[in-house]
Amino acid sequence: MPLNIIVCVKNTPTTNNVGVDSATGKVKSAGLTYAMNPFDEYAVEEAVRLKERVPGSTATALSAGPESSEGVVRDAIARGCDGAAFVSAADLDVNNPFATSYALAQAIKKLNEQKPVNVVLFGKNSSDGNSGVVGAEVAAWLDWPGIISVKKIDSIDEKSATVWRMMEDGTDVIKTSLPACLSTVKEINEPRLPSLKGKMAAKKAAVPKWTLADLGIKPEDLSGALSAAVVARSSPPPSRPAGVRVEGASAAEKARKLVDLLIERKLI
Repeated sequence: MPLNIIVCVKNTPTTNNVGVDSATGKVKSAGLTYAMNPFDEYAVEEAVRLKERVPGSTATALSAGPESSEGVVRDAIARGCDGAAFVSAADLDVNNPFATSYALAQAIKKLNEQKPVNVVLFGKNSSDGNSGVVGAEVAAWLDWPGIISVKKIDSIDEKSATVWRMMEDGTDVIKTSLPACLSTVKEINEPRLPSLKGKMAAKKAAVPKWTLADLGIKPEDLSGALSAAVVARSSPPPSRPAGVRVEGASAAEKARKLVDLLIERKLI
């Protein structure tokens, strides 16, 4: 039986050189260039491989955020997804994983009503927030099985999947019922580049846009419990102090002085 695959993607800054406004303590987002979260590229690739592996299957990209983030789902189409859906939510704090996961879960419920979903894929984390919990939280909202750190989808059909989960001390082999949410790691595949045919398809694709109201989400739904984590203030990392230069007439003298310095600082 064909699979209905959903892959969740996020629009993130393409640079680590992000400034912070010292007066407000907020990240300076103006002028930043955005693209698909690098870890989501592996999830998209796996979604496309699954649909190629199981004839008749479809892969749909899903994202939530401000209007400017719509391009990320079109990028997923360019990489091989069949279609996409986008939750246009300017008021959604995309750096609040609890609220983001709730919005994505409601969108997945809507997609599931249109056509039963078998599996939802996520990247292991985002390059900006780096929480790594959205996939597991979406699974909890949906009351579906959720598995993180998936390095291989060994076998899959419309009712179950056997996956390899990467652990610190080895690999777990897990069989799960479907539908389920799987968060992938980089070891799962090598992402392909968007093709010219894919780019043309992405440009022409009709992407359904839903507001939070369309998903039955009220403003108060995203406050209170869903605002359990609040970023009060951001700041850049402190500058590294200048190093110590060990002087000496010879290499041996420099070595002796270095050893004395390390002993003095109780490093050896």
